[in-house]
Amino acid sequence: MASKKYLLLAGAVGLLSASTSFAQVQPTGYDALDSTKVSKGRMVQQNNFLNHQSNFPAKPRDMWELGFSGGLHLIDGTVPPQPGFAGSVSLRKALGHTFSLRAEYTGSFDYGQDYKLVPSVIANGNPWAKTAALNGGMIVPNYRSKNHQLSLDMIASLSNILFYRAEPQVNWYVLAGYSFVVADVDVDAVDGSGNGYNYSGINFGAKRSDIRKAIKDLRDKDYESNAPSQGNRIALGRHDDNQLLRHALDLGTGIAFKITKHFNLGVEEKVTMPFDAYLDGYPGPGGSSKDFYSYTSIRLNFNLGNASRRVQPLWWINPLEYAYSELSSPRHMKLPAPILPDADGDGVTDQFDREPNTPAGAPVDSHGVAKDTDGDGVPDYKDKQLITPTYCQPVDADGVGKCPDPECCKNKIAECSSLVLPSVSFKGTATKVGQDQEAILASVAATLKSNPSCNVLVTGHAGAKGKKGGVDLSSRRVDAVIDYLSDRQGIDRGRFIKQNTPGESGTVDLAPAN
Repeated sequence: MASKKYLLLAGAVGLLSASTSFAQVQPTGYDALDSTKVSKGRMVQQNNFLNHQSNFPAKPRDMWELGFSGGLHLIDGTVPPQPGFAGSVSLRKALGHTFSLRAEYTGSFDYGQDYKLVPSVIANGNPWAKTAALNGGMIVPNYRSKNHQLSLDMIASLSNILFYRAEPQVNWYVLAGYSFVVADVDVDAVDGSGNGYNYSGINFGAKRSDIRKAIKDLRDKDYESNAPSQGNRIALGRHDDNQLLRHALDLGTGIAFKITKHFNLGVEEKVTMPFDAYLDGYPGPGGSSKDFYSYTSIRLNFNLGNASRRVQPLWWINPLEYAYSELSSPRHMKLPAPILPDADGDGVTDQFDREPNTPAGAPVDSHGVAKDTDGDGVPDYKDKQLITPTYCQPVDADGVGKCPDPECCKNKIAECSSLVLPSVSFKGTATKVGQDQEAILASVAATLKSNPSCNVLVTGHAGAKGKKGGVDLSSRRVDAVIDYLSDRQGIDRGRFIKQNTPGESGTVDLAPAN
């Protein structure tokens, strides 16, 4: 019993799905049946999908993303950083719904200022020599760094494949990639006169804020010297041999909020690691400290492309939405015709059939019960009188009722049955009414006019054996009599009933039909 219920349920779902009146829910992000978003190079796959030769639609053309960012940029190193600023421009393209590539240029300014005395460092020269000479070999490091960074990052979206929502409005992502960094790191090692800074008047035991203020008041902030470094310098910018060239690893994470289908706003944290201890101009003890860049930014991202030919960037499209919409309201999948048991073949499944053994071809109602149009107890497939008035019931086994004569007509029926009408003779093979017969028919017409409720049975005789020729001759003579009475005498044709019987073929008999 349970299996029949499941089968019935499956059939009902199939019928609802196939119904043209069932609501069609189309995907909002990307419709896999829309070939206008597919490039020519992928149309073979798309056509195979549309023709049910492949299970997978072609990847659609999607928009590029142009991004602009700005925010806080710091160097995390030995020297305590001060707030710096960076800006960037980027171009991003989806590889699929999860992964995308982003090329980005970032320009930044970074600053740092220590608040304690540390040993001087010598690497590619010693810009701190004059200051160290005045402070027993000790200095207070500082720096300004101008950086140019070219990045190529792989981004993985974490929140666009959703099981309980359609189009994502928020996109979490992580990134990793490669950067090439050009850094100009300078230090303020001497004052405007070329003399070293003397820190003997600064109380390094005071509060940190007081120490920094005293150092700030002492320095001229000219950043006139190249910072110490190790290798890979080139002659760019204001000073010779002042640019550091470094390869770096990028790691980061971010979140973007969709504002419109063409614009989103994001926040991102990106760390760039060149694995160099001299990004802030001062290595840690023994040069073991590796500095890295930290960029916390606000991002403005714009989708580029014609919306009539491209979908949104794929990381903003939930690839499950089309599959779910197809399950909810199939537009492409091939559904088998539901097969439900119907033993008597009347179109009503056995589960609902209240009369499961109706004969083949018998008309039934929605419950599978044989129809009885006139309600006389005889089903239509047996009823020889489909519509029997209730006053003519009960009926016989064939559904034929016996209707009583109306009281108003009983006397008229008796009057008609008492009428005596003559016969009309024809000679030889004649089929036309002669002059002798016209007089007879004129008297018949007068009788019928005086009895307008009486009908006439016109009987022809087709010979003793009812041969074909005799039947034709008899029919033509019957028609001639009726034509004369109707056309010449004005009797309504509806009052005549034609009949051909075996017998003497030379006459046409007239008799009351009531």
